[in-house]
Amino acid sequence: MAVPIRRLLVALSVCCALLVGGTACSSKGSGAAQDTVAAAVAAGDPTPTPTAERQRLAKTRFVANAGLAAGATYQWIVKPWKAGKFKKGAKGRTFALVKAGLAGTFAYNRLKAASRNAQGDPLLSKAMAPLTSGIDALKDLPSKLRKGDDSAAGSFDDIIGKVKDAGKSAGATVTDKVPSAGQLAGG
Repeated sequence: MAVPIRRLLVALSVCCALLVGGTACSSKGSGAAQDTVAAAVAAGDPTPTPTAERQRLAKTRFVANAGLAAGATYQWIVKPWKAGKFKKGAKGRTFALVKAGLAGTFAYNRLKAASRNAQGDPLLSKAMAPLTSGIDALKDLPSKLRKGDDSAAGSFDDIIGKVKDAGKSAGATVTDKVPSAGQLAGG
């Protein structure tokens, strides 16, 4: 397979031009440009966020994460559980279990995030402290549901209720927010 010499020369010329251009761009900049960059870096020193604002944001994040967890739990775990969709032989059981598994994983993720958010506020931190072991126990929900354990969905609902009560006692009222399918799939 013969390649015309002109093509080789054009390709070689383009490669050389790119190499020379790249070398010129990477050489040391002038003193004025370096001074401007140094001044911008020095002027951009971050200042710490005030404690009151950090606490307010912690409550807001807690409410958002706990609300998403509560909405997913109610929509795809508690409602099908009350309707009997998780019992062996129920019509649509497999699909309900898949949705419940995704919702359980999502809710567990959001509850862990809410627990981390609660650390930024002293009242929330104190209220959420006894619930961490209950939240950790929710990891096993999908396998319990597959085995037909009816208490699994009830225990998930109980933990969500306790998280809502903890938020309410700390002044952060949690309302259910059903996540979109994209949020649920994204985790």
